[in-house]
Amino acid sequence: MAEILDESASLESTTVGVFRTAATVKGGRRFSFSSLVVVGDRNGRVGIGYGKANQVPPAIEKAQKEARRKMRSYPIFGRTLPHAVTGRFGACMVRLLPASPGTGVIAGASVRAPLEMVGVQDCLTKSYGSNNSKNLVKAVLNGLDQLRAKATVESLRGVVIGTTEVEEAIERGKAFMPTSGSGEKAAAPVNVVGENRGRGKGRPRGGGRRGGGGGGRGRRREVAADAAKRAADSAGVRPAPPSDAPGEAPPSTPAAAPDQAAGSAEPAP
Repeated sequence: MAEILDESASLESTTVGVFRTAATVKGGRRFSFSSLVVVGDRNGRVGIGYGKANQVPPAIEKAQKEARRKMRSYPIFGRTLPHAVTGRFGACMVRLLPASPGTGVIAGASVRAPLEMVGVQDCLTKSYGSNNSKNLVKAVLNGLDQLRAKATVESLRGVVIGTTEVEEAIERGKAFMPTSGSGEKAAAPVNVVGENRGRGKGRPRGGGRRGGGGGGRGRRREVAADAAKRAADSAGVRPAPPSDAPGEAPPSTPAAAPDQAAGSAEPAP
């Protein structure tokens, strides 16, 4: 995450890594911290700094001050690099390739930090050899040192250079970039899958009662009632309405009075 150092100068810093070192002394181990920070204005200027201290915040502050002192300008072409370069430092080698608009910075954390701080938004990268973060950052700056602008090459060679492959790729990529300049972000898609399933839209499981998990009982009663209704419809019998209370027997028809039962049993005269 970039941190704004100076709003007037549009300076931002990114901490690539914080490293801990332990020294064994008579009383135990003594810890010290070092940090690697990249500072840039996202407009062609970037610098790196390395600071050490007994605590992490002072180490980061020292690295930021050193990075601001070492900032220098590098030629970039719009959102990408003017041409492909290969940077080397120690056992690290980083290949930087220009890309069409919309590609983004395809790189790891150590290689991405200096590229984003210098203002590159579209770039392809590939690292070879060691993956040490300190050496990777220095290898990227070594590659940026090799960049030459088109006007600089024309003045040094005394020739006129036509349209380059990078310029052609950028022109082709602009056809696929959004042209609206309103600045409003497009609305994110809304997932509506499964909203009408279950017990209805917006109704939580468990009947909305506190604690949840209690809606399964009512759901089982509804399923049982539906099954009984289907079975009764297939047999031609109307089932009794289900009871709301669990374990309660359905109401039965009242029994006939004794005298009525006896009267019904007498033979007709």
